[in-house]
Amino acid sequence: MSWVTKTLSSTLGRKLIMALTGLFLILFLTGHVSGNLLLFKGDGGEAFNIYAKFMTTNPAVKLLSYLTYISVIGHVIYSIWLSRQNKAARPVGYALSKEGASSSVASRNMGVLGTIILIFLVVHMQSFWYQMHWGDVPFVTYEGEQFKDLFSIVTFAFQNELMVLGYVVAMGFLGFHLSHGFASAFQTLGLNHKKYSPAIETLGKLYSVVVPLLFASMPIYIYFTYQS
Repeated sequence: MSWVTKTLSSTLGRKLIMALTGLFLILFLTGHVSGNLLLFKGDGGEAFNIYAKFMTTNPAVKLLSYLTYISVIGHVIYSIWLSRQNKAARPVGYALSKEGASSSVASRNMGVLGTIILIFLVVHMQSFWYQMHWGDVPFVTYEGEQFKDLFSIVTFAFQNELMVLGYVVAMGFLGFHLSHGFASAFQTLGLNHKKYSPAIETLGKLYSVVVPLLFASMPIYIYFTYQS
């Protein structure tokens, strides 16, 4: 067995993969929410549709998309692996142990939060990503060039109260997940320092509030702005 295989199959190696994939997904969320802010532009979806075409046709972005899929799969697999390993290693229930008593709710339930987010992600991708690539999406024309009108798909989906509610609730779970995962990833990578760790923790808490709130505001805005 090579040192790479040994490292990746060790507890430390799994935690490193969790940290690296987690940080990569945080970068993805930052880019994703930035692009989706175009939904607020009020131009009938023109800027958003142009952005959507760029994100699905640019070779560099497509490569990053594949890395994102790999990161999601790796993050999920290793989180399940680590959760099962941690449970097997604890003779006392986590909630009753000293470690559990001193830890946050988010840190004690990262596996549950991650599972809920994964379910949301599958539904989200089926509703928008799949539709963009293979669904029956209408076309619009801007300056003589045709674009898939993903904006109409998004606005139609968020006329459904259950869709809006489910999205907002999922963003709440995402916020809890990020509130622990952000700082934890830096700590796993050994980037913790008495001088910088408090700033990283503060940034993580701020990120875990601002980004989910921005995501959650989009379906609410669309629901009340584009009532059919």
